[in-house]
Amino acid sequence: MSSLRSLLKFLKRRGVELATELPETGGFKPPKRLPKALTLEQLHALLRSPDLTKAPGMRDRALMELIYGAGLRVSEAVGLRIESLHLDSAAVTITGKRGKTRWVPLPAETIAWIDRYLESARSRLAKKPSAHLLLSNRGLPLLRQTAYAILRGHAIRAGLQHVSPHTLRHTYAVHLLKGGADLRAVQELLGHESIATTQVYTQLDLDEVLRKFRAAHPRP
Repeated sequence: MSSLRSLLKFLKRRGVELATELPETGGFKPPKRLPKALTLEQLHALLRSPDLTKAPGMRDRALMELIYGAGLRVSEAVGLRIESLHLDSAAVTITGKRGKTRWVPLPAETIAWIDRYLESARSRLAKKPSAHLLLSNRGLPLLRQTAYAILRGHAIRAGLQHVSPHTLRHTYAVHLLKGGADLRAVQELLGHESIATTQVYTQLDLDEVLRKFRAAHPRP
């Protein structure tokens, strides 16, 4: 409709008499693509992919644990500074979009993997002092592009396709909602400005929604 309207406007400017009014486009918006989430089996296969005998492998596991365990954006994960970790209180402070800060709890397993990375791998990657948690093989702060490449490589080794840092963040949200987490709480954890952004995750498993509805509703 938009293309047709543009064509008719062009013809009108050229002096062509039109037998119809210009059509309204109606503010068409393409449908939102539902994010892809990993099953628990796929997630575990991905997390087991890094070679933990090497420092980069430990770093990669810590990266994936952070993104999935705390639902971080890739930019938040690679930009995370050690001072933002509060492992004693099982939490991390995240500065997200527009400088908005949020407090996110960390699962025990994520804390354990971050501890292992800090104790046995980070010092082997660091070439000079750095405040960043995740370091590249050259000892520099990890880049977003590198994080994408890391996830892509481990996904291939795990027999998965089209896995990115966003996939792990989506999986975090879906697993929380399937586990019964409140939508507003998930919104805060993800750092979404609008609840509408978070609601897209509720559309991922309509079969599960129907099953719970039929089990809970008093009428058959």
